[in-house]
Amino acid sequence: MPTLILVRHGRSTANTEGVLAGWTPGVALDERGTAQAAALPGRLAELPISEVVSSPLQRCQETLRPLLEARPGLTAHTEERIGEAHYGDWTGRKLAELADEPLMQVVQAHPSAAAFPGGESMRAMQTRAAEAVREWNARVERDHGADAVYLMCSHGDIIKSLVADALGLHLDLFQRISVEPCSITAIRYTRLRPFLVRLGDTGDFTSLVPREEPPAGDAPVGGGAGAP
Repeated sequence: MPTLILVRHGRSTANTEGVLAGWTPGVALDERGTAQAAALPGRLAELPISEVVSSPLQRCQETLRPLLEARPGLTAHTEERIGEAHYGDWTGRKLAELADEPLMQVVQAHPSAAAFPGGESMRAMQTRAAEAVREWNARVERDHGADAVYLMCSHGDIIKSLVADALGLHLDLFQRISVEPCSITAIRYTRLRPFLVRLGDTGDFTSLVPREEPPAGDAPVGGGAGAP
């Protein structure tokens, strides 16, 4: 079965503003995110990518633009099921204020029981994304062979949930996974089990440098903004 390259979109204006963007239209890459996207073709230069699949949201489309320009033989297929979580009434709110919501404790510690008001549950988010990957695995293998490599550009919580699915981790443990903007995660699928062969690889270790203020113990909903 194919190898899936998961790319989180580059840093967005919502990431830097500390806003939970969700499906808000018009959320673009910021200056750093644009630079991250420009570097993506070089980072992936050695990979024979057979298909490209994208979330419909602008920040993912912008992240893929330099790669598609570098490889004119590829076009991006839009896949709704790997779009961002539907955060409902939380959409567009500041993450700092959401930290005081009682539901945030559930999102952090027991996400399989969390459902966003006016939105979807985190279980539903994971299920739709995993179903999309399984269908694309079959399609890519049929069209390009069992050793094919293909790419999906998606969002932090979606990618974390797919990693948990691949590792056989309960969704309640997925907040222990971190994927920064424009990071690359790779999962090799086989008939019996998937193998996680890369996780959140940015090629940049800046985020590991100790900070004046230690990072919070909670996982950033939506994926966070990455290294400062």
